[in-house]
Amino acid sequence: MAAKAVRTDGDAAGRRAVLVGLIGQGIRLSRTPLMHESEGRAQGLPYIYRLLDTDCMGDPPPSLDELVRSAERFGFCGFNVTFPYKQEILPLLDELSPTARDLGSVNTVVLRDGRRVGHNTDMWGFRESFRTGMSGAARDSVLLLGAGGAGVAVAFALLEIGAGRLLVHDVDKVRADALVARLTARFGGGRAELAGDVARAVRRADGIVNATPVGMSKSPGIPLPATLLRATHWVADIVYVPLETELLSRAREVGCRTLSGEGMAVHQAVRAFEHFTGIAPDADRMKATFAAFDGRPAHAGGGS
Repeated sequence: MAAKAVRTDGDAAGRRAVLVGLIGQGIRLSRTPLMHESEGRAQGLPYIYRLLDTDCMGDPPPSLDELVRSAERFGFCGFNVTFPYKQEILPLLDELSPTARDLGSVNTVVLRDGRRVGHNTDMWGFRESFRTGMSGAARDSVLLLGAGGAGVAVAFALLEIGAGRLLVHDVDKVRADALVARLTARFGGGRAELAGDVARAVRRADGIVNATPVGMSKSPGIPLPATLLRATHWVADIVYVPLETELLSRAREVGCRTLSGEGMAVHQAVRAFEHFTGIAPDADRMKATFAAFDGRPAHAGGGS
């Protein structure tokens, strides 16, 4: 199905019950359900947010197409999309917002009038997080680790907020090349380049952003050798489960300024809530809910 651009103003769900969810892999510790359901209650909405975790759905799990059809069948108003489906979801959609179309990545889908409308709130989420948490940070040259669905959003956000040059590294060179080409088409030549040699790129960079899954509870580790880090670097990680990733811990040990994945997680959820309900949520309240998370797994399953 061909996707076309649509307006991005609120997709009102009125005051009827709101059933939404998150499709992803290894997401049982996600804080997103708590943020959405708590804000829904505060707004007087019957609001249910379910995890559709493919790690909990057998082997092999249902296909993405099957999950989307199930969401429609069970009466979902929409759903969020996370790793590894932010780009795989594209051919299953009828329409894309201008931002989602530019990025080629979707993390929020509204089901409306029999149509599937894709949005991207990740870019705004990272931009707001960086604006409030990394004010004044040098960004003449920034190394981006990861060129997948989240990496694309981070890349666009960084260039929009004034990064002079983005050095893009991904274990999949084809994917990194594709992102550099997309950025060049959007922002012009000289703003993005492939970073094949990570050590050399780190030496050139003012800051480093991890947009890979490395560091997640499901994929522990660090995306680059910690010995490359210097106190003059700032380091951001979009992973938020756990908030204290090995990358951030090691970066702080050498004196780097750091930014966790909390801000991006909260701000993308704020914008997604508005798409699902047509109601502007209280961002500070959602942030407080995120911070109060007790670590218990949210409900996971197949949408029943």
